Amino acid sequence: GLGGERFGDLLPRQLSGGQAQRVAIGRALALKPQLLICDEPVSALDVSVQAQILNLIEELKAEYHLTVVFIAHDLGVVRAVSDNVLVMYLGKVCEFGDADLVYDNPAHPYTRALLDSVPRADPDNPFHGPAIQGDLPSPLAPPTGCRFRTRCPLATPKCADEEPQTREVRPGQYAACHYPLVTDSIVTTETQAAAAAAPAVSAADGAGRPVQAPAKSVLTKGDGEKTAEPRATGAD
Repeated sequence: GLGGERFGDLLPRQLSGGQAQRVAIGRALALKPQLLICDEPVSALDVSVQAQILNLIEELKAEYHLTVVFIAHDLGVVRAVSDNVLVMYLGKVCEFGDADLVYDNPAHPYTRALLDSVPRADPDNPFHGPAIQGDLPSPLAPPTGCRFRTRCPLATPKCADEEPQTREVRPGQYAACHYPLVTDSIVTTETQAAAAAAPAVSAADGAGRPVQAPAKSVLTKGDGEKTAEPRATGAD
């Protein structure tokens, strides 16, 4: 915590990033909430201060029996602090479920693309997954059907005509996709047929450029040390 005798009279601009975050967390807890929403709480902090804030959140979660919704774009941080993960694209839920299931075996093509885009610090295997093709459509005029279809290598006309419903693809894991991936680098027969029939798809409304078939990739579970072993609920 921050001592009131030292920091009580300081202006916000006189605080460091980590100190300001502690003040924000303290204000949020003043009313003794049951739910704490953390929106990018460590995005502007260096790694050492990130770890301090994450550990502080975990301690407060245990002490006050809080449910924590952790919103972030840093996939490594999300995995380190989350029990369950929810992935969104253009305001729609793509996938959610147990964090280990979602990270080790993503079922939605967007989740797969996000994880494949993360560089790996491995000199013996310097693999970089394919970048997500096309442009991000306007959230004011999103594509019909599946919102990711304008950038998805597995998209078919069905994806434009029908909005996919969220369904359970394996115990504890749900995806909103007509052709969900079933295991790491393994797809269903229906998904394989879709990929063969539509190697390149462009948006009918011009929201994105044609996309290319993805390069083969394998997602492996890292052995790196986590900054915070206890977990809360995370989202991206």
